Amino acid sequence: MGHGHHHGHNHAHHANKKALFFGFLLTFAYMIAETVGGWLTHSLALLSDAGHMLSDAVSLSVGLAAFKLGERAANGEKTYGYKRFEILAALFNGVALLVITAWILFEAYHRFFKPVGVESTGMMIVAVLGLIVNGLVAYILMKGDTSENLNVRAAFLHVIGDLFGSVGAIAAALLIWGFGWNWADPLMSVIVAVLILVSAWRVIKESVNVLMEGVPRGIDVEAIVRFMRSQPGVIDIHDLHVWSITSGKNALSCHVVLDRSVDWPETQKLLGRMEHELAHMGIGHVTIQFEDGSLPHKPELFCDLEDEGEGRHGHHHIHALE
Repeated sequence: MGHGHHHGHNHAHHANKKALFFGFLLTFAYMIAETVGGWLTHSLALLSDAGHMLSDAVSLSVGLAAFKLGERAANGEKTYGYKRFEILAALFNGVALLVITAWILFEAYHRFFKPVGVESTGMMIVAVLGLIVNGLVAYILMKGDTSENLNVRAAFLHVIGDLFGSVGAIAAALLIWGFGWNWADPLMSVIVAVLILVSAWRVIKESVNVLMEGVPRGIDVEAIVRFMRSQPGVIDIHDLHVWSITSGKNALSCHVVLDRSVDWPETQKLLGRMEHELAHMGIGHVTIQFEDGSLPHKPELFCDLEDEGEGRHGHHHIHALE
């Protein structure tokens, strides 16, 4: 890695951190304003948008925390420590969003039957402010590097969702102001709540999958097994695990049984080939243990993938299950 490249990466990292920080400040400040505004104008649409803003503020701060902790732990051995923190924060965020959504839907349900008078002018002012703030944050994050960093991208998508929320609140305010349709307010809040639900569900599903050491999305285990078994000198593979350390950082470990005729230089070549190919398949951290088949194997295998390697190995497996 050249010095120039490293510097460029650091620069992008810095820009991202600054973008996230300003985004977080603006979002948080506006969330407070919107909560107060929603309370004063009796607008549920504003309150639900504030709920959405809260989720943004959280996702921005998770991104920030990941950067800060990432810097601190970059040289240490605690690689999992801070990376997993990101996932825990995301899970917490998702659950908090579910609670907020439940409250919004509950309130909206009551308001459809007993409409509450909404101060449309105040609502309008707050909503327009929201549009401006979200526009600014989106612009700041866009100038950052949304393509590369997962947290920045997540934050950016959140903010785009917010822009829609503000537009919806403006539309509802116009309807109330022009036609006195107070039901436009709870209707809008329900739409925003559904948006929040969708993002909360995604966040929860992904973070739980990471915490459960599940196979990361977009990784084809069968293709990996096929590729590894097809390599010259490989007799079999077992004890295969594929998981993600944190979003976008995938790891694989497995035992590879080699033919005894494979010598050391060839083993290294094989390892290089495997790592290269696995990197293309989306796995950056590879740990492979080479064996010659004389080791007695433990029964915890990746069973569904073991139908081909039935020899002594298979009997051992069956015996262990009895």
